[in-house]
Amino acid sequence: MWHGGADADVIGIETRIPSPSPLLWRSLAAAAACAALGVLAYGRGERVPLLGWIDLAVHEFGHVATMWLPDLVSAMSGSIAQVLLPLLVAAHFAWRREALSALVCVAWAGTSARDASVYVADAPHEALPLIGGYHDWAFVLGPEGFDALGAAGGIAAVVSGAGLLMVAAAVAGCLAMPVLRTRSGTARPEAALPE
Repeated sequence: MWHGGADADVIGIETRIPSPSPLLWRSLAAAAACAALGVLAYGRGERVPLLGWIDLAVHEFGHVATMWLPDLVSAMSGSIAQVLLPLLVAAHFAWRREALSALVCVAWAGTSARDASVYVADAPHEALPLIGGYHDWAFVLGPEGFDALGAAGGIAAVVSGAGLLMVAAAVAGCLAMPVLRTRSGTARPEAALPE
């Protein structure tokens, strides 16, 4: 958009007011998506729609993929897998230099960590409805595992806190992206996001 103010008219020049770049809009949209994930998971204390079901499927796959390992490892692997998969996808996007996509996946991992923390915290009570079998974390933290059911709340708080940090870092990273790209001289749209 061109703007010629009163001073510009007097001296006969026009000044250009730059319009926001596509990267800025994409960064704001990605930050809003990350924040929305965080609000659903941490603000409302709910599973994120759709992602919660994906997390559950990945959680169960984690058990199946490690059923040949000791029972203790297999029991933990469901929760580990549901947080690890979004981080692996984030690493893939980062490797492809698709930073905003990577940051959204980091936020997804954060919400998944929050879901896992709810499961860990439930270990002493075993009140959550389960698909079947036994309560993974009651087994892991119970007498057959680490015999540390009293630590379930503290462990859950650490897992939840790590997840919240992931979401916050993802939002901050998205918001910082236009500034970082401008300072580094690479203020161009990401390859995966068309103009």
